[in-house]
Amino acid sequence: MKHVRVVPLAAESLGVRSMCTFVETPDVRILLDAGVSLCPNRFGLPPHLLEFRAISEARKRIVEAAKKAEIVTLSHYHFDHHTPSYEDWLCNWTAKDETARQIYEGKTVLIKNPKEKINFSQRRRGWIFQKTGGKYAEKLEVADGKTFLLGKATLVRFSEPVFHGPENSALGWILMATIEYEGEKFMFAPDVQGPMASQTLKIIVNEKPQLLMIGGPPLYLARFKVDEKQIQTGMKNLEKVVEASRMVILEHHILRDEKWREKAKRVFEKAQGVGCKVLTVAEFLREENAFLEALRKRLYVESPPSREFEKWMNSSMTVKKRVKPPI
Repeated sequence: MKHVRVVPLAAESLGVRSMCTFVETPDVRILLDAGVSLCPNRFGLPPHLLEFRAISEARKRIVEAAKKAEIVTLSHYHFDHHTPSYEDWLCNWTAKDETARQIYEGKTVLIKNPKEKINFSQRRRGWIFQKTGGKYAEKLEVADGKTFLLGKATLVRFSEPVFHGPENSALGWILMATIEYEGEKFMFAPDVQGPMASQTLKIIVNEKPQLLMIGGPPLYLARFKVDEKQIQTGMKNLEKVVEASRMVILEHHILRDEKWREKAKRVFEKAQGVGCKVLTVAEFLREENAFLEALRKRLYVESPPSREFEKWMNSSMTVKKRVKPPI
């Protein structure tokens, strides 16, 4: 696209849980879902040293982008999609109040409605956000189903709340966003998991964005926390998604499975047949993929931790959250 500049800042293919992205048009600079986190326990192991280095660098990129942005969005209240205001060096790499303040202070923050179409845990987090990081915003505005004209020609269009994965998901609802300038469209569809829900698929197909960033199905949870039929629905719907866009950045839950590309073979075949490119964030940025969470078990074997790091990793959860790991 000539006028809509898209710069992903943090993602699974960059070694962290996130879909945080900076978007710039001739009118406005927008920071989408300014959060990043690590899984505290995968394969019975805490994050590897390389994961902590990745989240440290991601935080720096997000803070630098926040300095430039006028608008920050929040699609839902999971911590890999917004930044909390408490100290946590294990999962979120946040200082008590400073990290969130650097992102939200003085910004217009467009948020998922914290009172409607929201599950209990996100309702609570939404309330906390308004009292903490959100209090630094120049303006907090609910964005569900709204379209904003920013500058002379930039439209930011938010969907009505759609399911976080399958219909009636216990994980609640999220907002998708389309940023459009003179007919160029970038669509941001976090945590739709394929999409799994038919209405979510319909919205994406009708939008027909030139560039789409989408969260794929959680393959690593199949037959464990997510029904296999739901996973297959998400994968089949991904095949339909690639028919509606010239380029798809496929990210998030799907990349937590080491064999994701093999399992997504039909998606890539379909994309090739219709002339759509499917890339990870790293590939979009012309960098090497770094699926660190999916490879965590192997990383601990190939790059064993130092004694100092081992001592830290064997400490209590409380200590690990309050004391930075020796990276």
